[in-house]
Amino acid sequence: MSSPTRSGEPQPALERKIGPVQATAINMTQMCGIGPFVTIPAMVATMGGPQAMFGWIIGAIVALADGLIWAELGAAMPGAGGTYLYLREAFQYRTGRLMPFLFVWSAVLFIPLIMSTGIIGLVQYLGYLVPGVTDDNGTTPLGKIIGVGITLVIVAALFRKIGQIGKLTTVLFVVMLVAVLTTIVAAFSHFSGAQAFAFTPGAFTSAGEGTFWGGLGAGLIIAIYDYLGYNTTAYLGGEVREPGRTLPRSILFSIVGIMSLYFLLQVGVLGSVPLEELKNATSVASTVLEQAWGTVTAKVVTVLIVVAAIGSVFAGLLGGSRVPFEAARDKVFLPMFGKLHPKLHLPTAGVLTMGAITVIGSLFTLTDVINAAVSTLVIIQSLAQVAAIWTLRRRQPNLKRPYRQWLYPVPTLLALVGWVYIYVSATWLSIGLSLGWIAVGALAYLVYAKAERTWPFGPKEIKEAFASTETEGAQA
Repeated sequence: MSSPTRSGEPQPALERKIGPVQATAINMTQMCGIGPFVTIPAMVATMGGPQAMFGWIIGAIVALADGLIWAELGAAMPGAGGTYLYLREAFQYRTGRLMPFLFVWSAVLFIPLIMSTGIIGLVQYLGYLVPGVTDDNGTTPLGKIIGVGITLVIVAALFRKIGQIGKLTTVLFVVMLVAVLTTIVAAFSHFSGAQAFAFTPGAFTSAGEGTFWGGLGAGLIIAIYDYLGYNTTAYLGGEVREPGRTLPRSILFSIVGIMSLYFLLQVGVLGSVPLEELKNATSVASTVLEQAWGTVTAKVVTVLIVVAAIGSVFAGLLGGSRVPFEAARDKVFLPMFGKLHPKLHLPTAGVLTMGAITVIGSLFTLTDVINAAVSTLVIIQSLAQVAAIWTLRRRQPNLKRPYRQWLYPVPTLLALVGWVYIYVSATWLSIGLSLGWIAVGALAYLVYAKAERTWPFGPKEIKEAFASTETEGAQA
């Protein structure tokens, strides 16, 4: 099987083997790995009490608005790399290859950093099962070694055909679902409504520290981090069957499904664990399960939570490794990322590179990694896609859109406001690092552009690759 590149040379192609059930499972498995199990205490502490439950709802609204952007763009341009394709098509008219280059440059960093948070979190839960993995100061050297080992196993597991991976991901999705639902049932088995809804006095009326409004920005960073993953199938667009139907449905179904699970989990935990104990908990699900059904059950379900976390990292690296593939095929990124494994038809360099960065990220603290990853993602992916959907509606009216965003442009504007608020709510260090990384990427692009004699050192190649009426050629 082969497909032409922009230069017209036939090369091995990705295989469309992922159906609608598997696509939704991949998204939901990536979204709900270890995230809520380790961030619920941080969310409650950040937002000052049970009012944290509304942080999940607001985060879901932002995710849903953004998901509608992904749904339209993914259905219209179903190929490997997701955002890379959307930015390539939207920004080629004015800045040539700059924006898609910067996205791939950043995605090779922020995608594995997000995956490394899954490794950090699962090691925290291993601390409930294995003495010496964690202590009062966090993860021990033994825990870090275990985390590195698990990452290497996940990378090795990715070296198989996409059809086999789809089936494996479905199994991991079932494990995740059992772990979450069991924890929810355990929480509600000794639930106190008075405790769950004992909102901090004055939390919604003032903007002081520890109130709802004072902690909303930091809380939304946590919430949106936990929702990330609804776009995984868009990265796998070149391997999805009937992408015009499958991609939008997998994105929207996964957001609504995970939002429901998160809200029930948050409310259940609030009503079953005392507030002060909850704020400092490191394995809150294990605590809930132990209180409800004893140590043995808690340990069994904790094992499932660890497996679910592994599944999340697996799904994330699966999708993320495809991001630089299409860029390399377009000669917009390093050529090695455009080569497929001769037998398994997977992008070997993408899998290995993102696996290595995940290993490095797992050695840092959870909060630092979340802030750095989300800040970088927002500025070069989320905000850029808001501009992309507007630009493509205007520049490519002939683009076939199997799905068109409901109530356009309201969801796009809502996503824009949400992402800007989330970005400015990050730590100054994270904002500075994200801007610095993009600045270095811009310099790297200039080196690349000069070597390739493309804009700004040469003509812009305009090719509307997905439009029904193509416009090709070189424009100054």
